[in-house]
Amino acid sequence: MKLDILAFGAHPDDVELSAAGTLMHYANQGKKIGIIDLTEGELGTRGSVESRYQEAQAAGAILGLTYRNNLRLPDGFFENNQAAKLKIIEQIRLHQPQIVFANALFDRHPDHGRAGQMVAEACFLSGLRKINTKYQGVQQEAFRPHLVLHYIQDYHQTPSFVHDVTPYLERKIAAIQAYKTQFFDPNSPEPNTPISGELFFDFLKGRMLEMGRPAGYNYAEGFVTSRWFGVHDLFDLD
Repeated sequence: MKLDILAFGAHPDDVELSAAGTLMHYANQGKKIGIIDLTEGELGTRGSVESRYQEAQAAGAILGLTYRNNLRLPDGFFENNQAAKLKIIEQIRLHQPQIVFANALFDRHPDHGRAGQMVAEACFLSGLRKINTKYQGVQQEAFRPHLVLHYIQDYHQTPSFVHDVTPYLERKIAAIQAYKTQFFDPNSPEPNTPISGELFFDFLKGRMLEMGRPAGYNYAEGFVTSRWFGVHDLFDLD
């Protein structure tokens, strides 16, 4: 299945927290959007593997996803090694996305930075024809995405650019709240975490306000690139 944008997240909900508005924008344009979660989030303080799958499905419906998959790498302990990168390369070659979203290269959770680097490396390696991969017994051709973008997560980073997500604010919050076990629920008996408090959504909105203000947007999501890219016309820039 050919996808226009393929977003990777170390854990279910990583993508929704940082890039849901941008994905909704392109899904509304008719672009085919997919998410691949690297782990099942099995080490999370709240919820279970089963609930995370149900929540991811509900969030994906709100986002308008074409595709979602989970590579079932070990939460907290996956390594940036050949075996893991080959699994990612198989998905990149299978879906041939023009754009890939990946975790932040440095963040509070060590899985985030490791996943961001691993996905970026896999995107490059996917274009090398001497790396052999098969999917369901079928030989895959080399393919390299045009652009790899790292979304900004918990730690503050200066974005390379921001994307206006003002029209999608409420739907983004709804997609995040689909992860009922992970975020604010006054009736939940589970332990509190840094993201389960009621004020966490104020933080998210404040982050999007901060990202949007310099560009003249109400709310924006920020992305970091590891290489610069060009523009054809300066008059097209906001």
